[in-house]
Amino acid sequence: MPVSTDMLDGGVALVTLSPDASADTFAPRNFDPLLSSLDELLVDPSCKSVVITGTGKFFSAGGNIDDFSNGIETGEIGERVQEMTDKLHPLLLRMRTSKTIFVCAINGSAAGGGLGLALASDYRVCVHQAKLASAFFRLGLSPDGGMTWLLPRLVGNQVAKRFLFNSEVWSGEKALAVGAVDELVDDGHLVERAVEVAREWGKWSVNSRRGTKQLLDASTSTFFETQLQFEQSLMVASAKTADFAEGVRSFKEKREPSFGDKEEE
Repeated sequence: MPVSTDMLDGGVALVTLSPDASADTFAPRNFDPLLSSLDELLVDPSCKSVVITGTGKFFSAGGNIDDFSNGIETGEIGERVQEMTDKLHPLLLRMRTSKTIFVCAINGSAAGGGLGLALASDYRVCVHQAKLASAFFRLGLSPDGGMTWLLPRLVGNQVAKRFLFNSEVWSGEKALAVGAVDELVDDGHLVERAVEVAREWGKWSVNSRRGTKQLLDASTSTFFETQLQFEQSLMVASAKTADFAEGVRSFKEKREPSFGDKEEE
């Protein structure tokens, strides 16, 4: 199986790519099962957060060079790249706009679209020996996988530009220093720590999770007045939900809130 899914306590789903899927993520035999698994979790009301990790020396190595070479020889490269991005890009958009918290446990190398998958998550836990690379410039390509939108928001525009134009490869330490990942851990604690973050971030209400993700992404591309209006509309909608009533009650009763799993209209 290219992808395995384990449901853990606290509404956390652990999605693990096999060694082959980690090394050749975007081959249809690997990416289609990953896409199906994530799409199922995105609509599962009991799933509050998802941890994605790889196996072996790769987290996700991106596109396969041999497949690219074959596509060039057959004249089908344009169609193959179109098909790959037609699958990847909508997934990244769903990850960014959903109520589900995504945590990537980066166990090894992340490159190309595989790095885009990690950058699109809400939190990144990384091992010291991981390597982050774009790989696009060495292939004569412009970036994809949302990298030109996601990376500048994490590290700044000029750091992102140097990463791409210098074809840099970041170690775990470098990625942490520039802000591309959130924390470094030893191998033996990677998944454990990622699950811990996923459970902690996933405990909040549906409206808090989804609304905050959407508002933060919108904040860098809208005027302040527009952002205030967006905040107001989501705040008013959230205030009418049972989760808000529970939050107020728990605050007054000096206890932890117990939010529901279902979305409300």
